[in-house]
Amino acid sequence: MRLFGLIGFPLSHSFSKKYFSQKFEKEGIIDSKYDLYEIDEVSKVLELFNDSSLCGLNVTIPYKEKIIPFLDELDPAAEKIGAVNVIKIKNGKKIGFNSDYYGFKNSLEIFLNGKRPKALILGTGGASKAVKQALIDLNMDYKFVSRKSSSEVISYDQIDDYLVEYHLIINTSPVGMSPNVDSCPTFDYSKLTDNHFLYDLVYNPEETKFLRLGKENGAKIQTGLPMLVGQAEKAWQIWND
Repeated sequence: MRLFGLIGFPLSHSFSKKYFSQKFEKEGIIDSKYDLYEIDEVSKVLELFNDSSLCGLNVTIPYKEKIIPFLDELDPAAEKIGAVNVIKIKNGKKIGFNSDYYGFKNSLEIFLNGKRPKALILGTGGASKAVKQALIDLNMDYKFVSRKSSSEVISYDQIDDYLVEYHLIINTSPVGMSPNVDSCPTFDYSKLTDNHFLYDLVYNPEETKFLRLGKENGAKIQTGLPMLVGQAEKAWQIWND
């Protein structure tokens, strides 16, 4: 039996287990199993690596960057991005990849339908790095948004001043994720127009408060589901390549 799974903390709501379990059943894949591994310290992944049946892992919050020192090798794209969300284990070697990039880039191009607006990236964690690389490769200008501003990052207090020029807002933070469904990134949503695009990487709930407020103010919205499906399929391709 080939084992696959997801590491992160917490893992109270996981798309991956349901998705891959249904995929295995639908496609008649009888030699594979997908489990959740909730670990409160990234170093505990070493215990999982001792299982010779383990062929691959997905990596989620908060370990997409912290996992890198525990790997033997990085795919060049993952090294460039600086974050890993897929681990392939082959002949005992643990190799890091980033399928978030592919899932996000492909779904974003469909969402924007040829447009290339300037973007605000909310959050500076592991997922934001894949988003940044996708925007660079699409020749799109961007700025990071975090709680504290710096020479390269604006604060949430400054977002309103940028909404006239920056029409794509991408939430890469966990703000608004279940069970905290009443929270959302803080800015003046009334300043949004029908020229704005809101993309939320959060997938549970499917329509977050961030997206709902955007839609109510005329913005076009994109849930995190297409990216999630895209990155999962890319992970499966990586594991079986």
